[in-house]
Amino acid sequence: MIPSLIITFRETLEAALIVGIVLSYLNRTKQTAYNRVVYIAAASAVAASVVGAGLFNALAGGFTGRAEEVFEGVVMLIGAGLLTTMIIWMMSQRHIPAELQERVATEVATARRFGLFSLVFVAILREGIETVIFLGAASIVSSSSSLLGAVAGIVAAALLGYGIFAGSMRIDLKKFFAITSVLLILFAAGLVAQGVHELQEAGPIPTVVEHAWNINPAVNPDGSYPLLHDNGYIGGVLKGLFGYNGDPSLIEVAAYVLYLLLAFALWRRAGRVRQGDELRRPRAANAARPEPSGG
Repeated sequence: MIPSLIITFRETLEAALIVGIVLSYLNRTKQTAYNRVVYIAAASAVAASVVGAGLFNALAGGFTGRAEEVFEGVVMLIGAGLLTTMIIWMMSQRHIPAELQERVATEVATARRFGLFSLVFVAILREGIETVIFLGAASIVSSSSSLLGAVAGIVAAALLGYGIFAGSMRIDLKKFFAITSVLLILFAAGLVAQGVHELQEAGPIPTVVEHAWNINPAVNPDGSYPLLHDNGYIGGVLKGLFGYNGDPSLIEVAAYVLYLLLAFALWRRAGRVRQGDELRRPRAANAARPEPSGG
């Protein structure tokens, strides 16, 4: 439930911020006649995302046996890849609102309603499709239902987005995205390990060493799982969040560690690029400013 809540909360908030930025610009420039285009585009993107979710579930339900394991493993690895690229891209961006407003201004200036529709539709549809894949991967990892967490995340993000643009709420978005990015990187690492595990069971990836360690305690006499068992209460939560496994293979452990090293290296690189851009912009602005004349 927790991974699905974090995923949908972040993705929905990003979509809400996109809509809010566009509507705020239209309101500020007295172009509210285009608001209806934005609403229709947003609703259409949500509907298309729901259709995509249905197709994804239908496809997932069509596999059995070894094919199902391969499909699940591939979905987990794709989900981890998308999460990583999304996080790194967000870390390297600084002027998204300004760039988005410039694109909206171009479409409005030329009276291209379809262009504005496409801009909003594609931006929100991307968030929707990413959410479908992430939730699909999360539901494979965790046997517990993720629907409640997903709905809670969507509602909370929609309310927060409205509160931000209505002026009734203040939030440090930079800090928010930094914290959720760390959580999602750890979640993605778990997806990588679980994806490798599924592909090992299906055969494409060799096992080599079956258990790097085995700390899964024995099942209780009543048939229930101990708390730290990866099917137990605590172990199950950790498995859903961070890919915890009480008896991982050597390749699973290696994949988990290598992914974290790569992800945080890319994170630091994106952060340095962003800081460099921030330092260069004031210098460029000062360089363009004319020197005061003497006399």
